[in-house]
Amino acid sequence: MADKTADSSESFNLDKLKELIELMEKHGLSEVHLRHGSEQWRLRRGGQDTVQFVPATHPAAAPAPVAAAPAPQTAAPAPEAPASNLLEIKSPIVGTFYSSPSPEDPAFVQKGSKVGPDTVVCIVEAMKVFNQITADLSGTIEEVLVSNGDPVESGQPLFRVSPN
Repeated sequence: MADKTADSSESFNLDKLKELIELMEKHGLSEVHLRHGSEQWRLRRGGQDTVQFVPATHPAAAPAPVAAAPAPQTAAPAPEAPASNLLEIKSPIVGTFYSSPSPEDPAFVQKGSKVGPDTVVCIVEAMKVFNQITADLSGTIEEVLVSNGDPVESGQPLFRVSPN
């Protein structure tokens, strides 16, 4: 996707907002957060393709940063294979796992939580875009396989679910 940032003398305008919304729809993004000088924009698409514009003039609280040091090559062992009756919710993208919408909020789900196909179970941040991940299945969370702030890979299991 091409970078559509404005130069420092140009502010956000309605045409750029419309273009950004079209790009969000085209690429299936649910949220975009932009900063331009002291101005910030956050756009969220909801269930019925509604777009919420939240102007912010103060810096927003960002999720806890991931350590800058490279991960050791001897990573933790892969999670054990699930029991035959458990299903997995996997990360669709590479990014950083967040269990809640902000550090002050409770986790979207935890062990024992009931989920449905549209239940948001976590956020995976990729390139400053916070992607809400839904369960896409019905059942009960049996295991949470990653911790808040952990880097995740595409296809990596995040949760194990006992189907209904």
